[in-house]
Amino acid sequence: MNQLSDRLNSLSPSATLAMSQKSAELKAQGVDVINLSVGEPDFNTPDHIKEAAKKAIDENYSRYSPVSGYPALRNAIVAKLKNENGLEYAATQISCANGAKQSVCNTILVLVNPGDEVIVPAPYWVSYPEMVKLAEGVPVVVPAGIEQNFKITPAQLEAAITPKTKALILCSPSNPTGSVYSAEELAALAAVLEKHPQVMVIADEIYEHINYIGRHHSIAQVPGMKERTIIVNGVSKAYAMTGWRIGFIAGPEWVVKAVNKLQGQYTSGPCSVSQKAAEAAYTGTQAPVEEMRQAFQRRRDLIVKLAKEVPGFEVNVPEGAFYLFPKCSSYFGKSADGRKIETSDDLAMYLLEVGHVACVGGTSFGAPDCIRMSYATSDENIVEAIRRIKDALARLQ
Repeated sequence: MNQLSDRLNSLSPSATLAMSQKSAELKAQGVDVINLSVGEPDFNTPDHIKEAAKKAIDENYSRYSPVSGYPALRNAIVAKLKNENGLEYAATQISCANGAKQSVCNTILVLVNPGDEVIVPAPYWVSYPEMVKLAEGVPVVVPAGIEQNFKITPAQLEAAITPKTKALILCSPSNPTGSVYSAEELAALAAVLEKHPQVMVIADEIYEHINYIGRHHSIAQVPGMKERTIIVNGVSKAYAMTGWRIGFIAGPEWVVKAVNKLQGQYTSGPCSVSQKAAEAAYTGTQAPVEEMRQAFQRRRDLIVKLAKEVPGFEVNVPEGAFYLFPKCSSYFGKSADGRKIETSDDLAMYLLEVGHVACVGGTSFGAPDCIRMSYATSDENIVEAIRRIKDALARLQ
């Protein structure tokens, strides 16, 4: 008897976590799997950040923090937004959470009523539509294919807006595609939004610093947009701190107050020690951020070059993040050893079980013709992974 709530039954499990689990099971059986499924830097957290955490433990930062985070951390975030983004916020306009993932979900839960529509450009990060469903909203998916570099156009945005539209979720640099919206492209989207003042923007900028085309641009920088944009960011990707679980929102005070009210009822403030580590990340040297960015750029260049040599793959050049999202539909309908490939999910499972490389099928990203590969791994692993993929695909007839 299924007594689970309708809310829970409406959700899909996370495909990225499922693939990571499957590859871990194969590894446990002694299979040499190269894991390109997981979205986290393979670097260690920089030493000065770890030292700050040790110091925080010694100084007994072991009690509840304010729900929105310690004032020192929120002030560090205010300084970061001013210095790096040219955006002026007060500490009361910042709320810290248990990772940027909670920050996105908090924001959706405080904005969206049952039946409200939220525009979700596809390919999208797997959790966006699920979070909208959790809030009993309706995800309105706007597809953008590889031919438009996986970025929606102003005309597509205009066509998707209805009187029920409450928000647009914009992720730049993007997971899963690595696409980055330029200042001009953001201004063009903002020009459409100007005509629809009821639409808020949730700007997921967690990959801000993993950018290969120069300066990051935020839609909040476009005149008139800051008042209706909630920036989501955090320390996970830029500082290799995925497990520390610190994210934040910066936005209008009425939204931040609502998020604090919500978070106060179901998690309270994030981990005290992690907050002191995050403060050190924002106030200390930024040299490790640039070192990691350069390493990711080198790997991006390597995986793009190699993937373009894979017959049947259509590859664009990602401008940020650490994912490649090749179109692989030319293999649909082909078979090997009695296995038929009908979808990108089938192809990802085939590559895992036959090629021993873990990728994620594109269906749960809203792009069923593609697969996602994370290149947050060593150059050697990238070279070997693409070799294995090539060999496995060559067997499909």
